[in-house]
Amino acid sequence: MSARRNGPATADPDTRRRPSRRLTRTVTVVASCLAVLAAAVVVGVRTLGQEPTVTLLANWTGTDERNFRTAVIEPFERKYHIRVEYQGSSAQSQVLGADVEAGTPPDVVVLTGSGELADYARQKQLKPLEKLIRRDDFGASWATELDDGHVYWFPLKADLKSIVWYPAGMSGRQREQAAHRPGQWCLGMGSGATSGWPGTDWIEDIVLQRYGPRTYQQWAGGELPWRSQRVKSAWETWGGMVGAGGDPGLVGRALKTAYQKASEPVTGKPPGCTLEHQASFIRTQGAAWERADGRYDPSARLIPGATATGAWEVSGDLVALLHTTPQAKQLIRHLASADAQRAWNAVESGFSVHTGARPAPGDAGPAWHRSLGATLLDDRAVHCFDASDAMPPTVRDAFAEATIQFLAHPDRLDALLENLDTLSHARGLTWLPSVCDHTR
Repeated sequence: MSARRNGPATADPDTRRRPSRRLTRTVTVVASCLAVLAAAVVVGVRTLGQEPTVTLLANWTGTDERNFRTAVIEPFERKYHIRVEYQGSSAQSQVLGADVEAGTPPDVVVLTGSGELADYARQKQLKPLEKLIRRDDFGASWATELDDGHVYWFPLKADLKSIVWYPAGMSGRQREQAAHRPGQWCLGMGSGATSGWPGTDWIEDIVLQRYGPRTYQQWAGGELPWRSQRVKSAWETWGGMVGAGGDPGLVGRALKTAYQKASEPVTGKPPGCTLEHQASFIRTQGAAWERADGRYDPSARLIPGATATGAWEVSGDLVALLHTTPQAKQLIRHLASADAQRAWNAVESGFSVHTGARPAPGDAGPAWHRSLGATLLDDRAVHCFDASDAMPPTVRDAFAEATIQFLAHPDRLDALLENLDTLSHARGLTWLPSVCDHTR
């Protein structure tokens, strides 16, 4: 940076002699050398292993990142004397893809897409985790064994998706009546580069609740065609419930609204909408549901023709390992521990599905939160991982885009499903062998 100038130079009234230019240059050179030496010492310390480092990429930013650092990263750094270089990005999939392409991936990554991770495993980018985590700590739908016999990820945080939120004080009869009125559904399809995923959640849940885990498994695994009657009818059911292709104002609002803002009309007078099909995380992300004291119903109670009982769509933030350095393996063990999972989920208001992190009887917390957590850990229930998240990335992205097009133009459904069938039959795709912990 150049020095600031305030006017022409004038004679210095101070009669004391200034240092010579040669001396000034000498001092500057010495200072520069000392700075370089200090930097070299830091690099040398790290190189010698006195300050081992592990890099971690995840999607948490803002308050979530601060909570994650406080509850999980800082205790790890203090206990093991390993520094964590954390990068938080809402576009972590794109960041990871660019890093892998450049040959500089992080040591550990957290992604929501098991299908995306399966693709990286096929490319030999991920390292097996069987020797670092206990398989019995997580159900089969969470720590999936691939066809090569290895497990490459486990959940750090989980959410329940087969639920419908409503404001406190709304009776069961009122909820049933509202479910048949498209204008009563709070719907926002916007989510930046991943817009459309709220629509995929709807369709997935309808397939699960109407036709059960076995059909859901076949579809999510690429075995059941998109143009099959069961999958097609799920699209049509969703379209009827939310008014696809109907009132331009209603459809336009859904297409233009970010998913985080979809519930804001709930607190209007009168309410602009009263029901929202959304994952458990929205209860703490959406201020409207906090103000309305949001409660939830299992979605099976409100989806027409639902026949499944005890079947739940779930999602999770999944941890995977890309480099087997000692510090990266230690971080994996830490993130998979019951203590770390319990600590992170306590401050983040999320949920852990670690069998050792079950809440103790009498634990404090709102009833809705305790109930959701218990459902995620219920051994009698069927938990099926988010189908689009489990699909190959190209199919997942096309699915999300298709829900946006269908909402505006439901008459194009046949063409949309044909395109998805074509993409699903492309060569070289990786489909998961299982997305449900069991299918009864």
